[in-house]
Amino acid sequence: MKIQKNLCPPEAYPTKCPFIRRPDRIVVHNTGNDAPAANEIQYMLRRPEEISFHFAVDEEEAVQGLPLDRNAWASGDGRGKGNMLGIHLEICWSKSGGPRFQKAEENGARLIAGLLKEYGWGLDRVTKHQDYDGKYCPHRTLDLGWERFLNLVEKYREGEEEKMLSYQEFKTYLDRYWAELAKQEAAGWAREGIEACRAQGIMMGDREGFRGRSFVTRQELAQVAARLLERKQET
Repeated sequence: MKIQKNLCPPEAYPTKCPFIRRPDRIVVHNTGNDAPAANEIQYMLRRPEEISFHFAVDEEEAVQGLPLDRNAWASGDGRGKGNMLGIHLEICWSKSGGPRFQKAEENGARLIAGLLKEYGWGLDRVTKHQDYDGKYCPHRTLDLGWERFLNLVEKYREGEEEKMLSYQEFKTYLDRYWAELAKQEAAGWAREGIEACRAQGIMMGDREGFRGRSFVTRQELAQVAARLLERKQET
């Protein structure tokens, strides 16, 4: 999902986002109409009123309209915690719903998951407009089930976290890699040299078989060097 920026010009800060703050939550909204994210942000920036929000998300992209370190007028609670501390996200196409809205909602969940990871927050920081002034918003997301949406956010949040391999998992993958590499035929240009070394017993002793394209370990290289030194002494 692409994230575009169409940020509010500084001269409009006194109306749209006058307060510098440190956000501590995310507030989810549905737009209540049918328009793509770029149009929602552009319309918000053109309006003379204090109404504002940070992101709009549609089925293809997210568009940011306000800096995240400034407030927004979106949750109807004046200078309460919603407006003053929330990162406000509008999910598009909520009037008609359907596949476009479903995809927009998925992208909204992805964006929220990324913000949670960026700020080091848990799922408890994801709130809804309704929590601040009682408005039934995000209306279509609520109709479909708020817990369902939180589960979607959690799925993407877990998916974005890096999975650390255990030592045993790493060793298993490494052993598999070496085994697959050893099965590969040696390059044609190297065959003459390989046969010469085999004939002279320099690289291939009784306990060693040629391992295709595998790398040589230091202990194997030491064996080769020792055999070369032996032949030098013999001559």
